[in-house]
Amino acid sequence: MAAFDLSGRFALVTGGGQNLGAGVARALASQGAAVAVNDLVADRAEVTAEEIRGAGGAAVAVAFDVTDAQAVAEGVGVARRVLGGEIDILVNNAGVPAGMQVAPFRNLDRAEWKRLIDINLYGSLNCVAEVIEPMVAQGYGRVIQISSGAGRTGLKMGVSLYGASKSGIEGFIRHLSQEVARTGVTANSIALGLMQTLRPLDDDDATHAIERQIPLGRLGSPADVGWLAVYLASPEAEWMTGQTINLNGGTTTS
Repeated sequence: MAAFDLSGRFALVTGGGQNLGAGVARALASQGAAVAVNDLVADRAEVTAEEIRGAGGAAVAVAFDVTDAQAVAEGVGVARRVLGGEIDILVNNAGVPAGMQVAPFRNLDRAEWKRLIDINLYGSLNCVAEVIEPMVAQGYGRVIQISSGAGRTGLKMGVSLYGASKSGIEGFIRHLSQEVARTGVTANSIALGLMQTLRPLDDDDATHAIERQIPLGRLGSPADVGWLAVYLASPEAEWMTGQTINLNGGTTTS
């Protein structure tokens, strides 16, 4: 068997219609997993799913809002029926609400508090709740939480509530890992550093200045995240659980 072979496994990637989520979905599919690509926007999910199918993989688009527990249950049900199996691999990637405000806490609209907590905490909890029992029953499962360095380090970038919501879900993942540790299910988080998704800021000078501060000299890519997710999803990672792995080009070390 080839290393990191995910053949016969079924994955759900939330927020998989673009950017980092699409990179994760593509990487998992390239290793043989059948992927349910979730996105809030159906067309985005379908683009990623079609790309995977075009490359010879198996994928289905499942559009739903992760903050809506009923919609999550229905979407996971569709994924099971179309893919033909239970979800073995969950990647909770959805985490940035549309139009997210970036501002100091004292200037942040109170309505923004709930949006960030809903997507990063309740959104991830909703998805875990739908897949964890089948994972335990079959004796294999991988829960991968996409988090952020903002959840571990205080920053003055105006992302205090975003960071707080990521801190909260990382804490949950650590506890979950212990609760299911003897069942064949693992749970880990990936804390991302500065990624290529900064480029829509349309300020090349600012982006290049940020890149120069990263020890490896560049922003992170969707493929960087995807290949780490492949490892965590694989049988080879069976002794890796309860960890938060920094993926940041060396910006912070541990």
